[in-house]
Amino acid sequence: MISLGNIEFQFPWILVLVPVILLGYLLKLRRYQHPTYVRLSHLSPAISFRNWKTRWIYLPEVVMLLSLLLMTVAIARPRKALVNELVKGEGIDITLAMDISSSMLTTDFTPNRLEVSKTLAREFVQKRIQDRIALVVFAGESFTQCPLTTDHEILSDFIMSQNVGYLEDGTAIGMGLATAVNRMRDSKAKSKVIILLTDGVNNKGYIEPMTAAALAKEMDIKVYCIGLGSGEFALGPVDKDAGGNYIMGYLKGEMDEDLLRKIATTTGGNYFRARNTNDLRAVYQQIDKLEKSEVDIEVLKKYKEWFRGPAIASLLLYLLGLILHTTLFKKLP
Repeated sequence: MISLGNIEFQFPWILVLVPVILLGYLLKLRRYQHPTYVRLSHLSPAISFRNWKTRWIYLPEVVMLLSLLLMTVAIARPRKALVNELVKGEGIDITLAMDISSSMLTTDFTPNRLEVSKTLAREFVQKRIQDRIALVVFAGESFTQCPLTTDHEILSDFIMSQNVGYLEDGTAIGMGLATAVNRMRDSKAKSKVIILLTDGVNNKGYIEPMTAAALAKEMDIKVYCIGLGSGEFALGPVDKDAGGNYIMGYLKGEMDEDLLRKIATTTGGNYFRARNTNDLRAVYQQIDKLEKSEVDIEVLKKYKEWFRGPAIASLLLYLLGLILHTTLFKKLP
């Protein structure tokens, strides 16, 4: 079996005819090039004889050659391999708890913390083919944006649609974590994980973060906490104008790293600090390695036949060659 990328030939040995056909054409062309002498009294007939037909004298032969080559390719039966992977085994249930408070618009990440967080969360989701993943968002309050699902395209759309402003502002870490824990309540997965991403200090909500952490521990849910922010002064929202638009100014964000570390330790997870985009990408990669599912993958191959295209093109070229031979380039005996 010969393959070019994902194109395979079912009868590749037929392609051996290609160089044979080309060699035969070259020998035939060489025979045509043997000089023929005609005695002329002057050069004007020879000059007038050189027209477009003489310049394109080999066109019918070339057309016929291409027809023969394409038919050879068609007989070799090219086909495109369509690979389906049947995944067997149990994945991991993961809930992403994402902070969408106004401070996530801070520009120490390019273009801002929120946009980078969404992009890298989507990349993480698309790698976890066999896992069910949910999305919880929080600011001053929290709610489930997407329940546990294996439809990662829809989940990715939900992630990328998140924005600041439609929740009460603030950072209710306890509420966000509690909502994520509640989302995992009915999970039967052997491994359950919450990835909590925030850039602030718990300042809203009626559930304490450590109370939510204790609930997670009780339900055997590991929490990976990600603290987001460079720790330097950066342009971010400091107020709102009369029209409800954010007024930007330089500020140095606060973060309760001790709290995030305690949540992770209590639940058997880890705490990570991401000061820039590369840090955050590395954090997701590390979590991806830590939480691997053991699955069996059975590869199923189907084929899409591609011989019809070369066969039809060969037939059309053959008809064109016949027309050229019998009309414009017809040879008199």
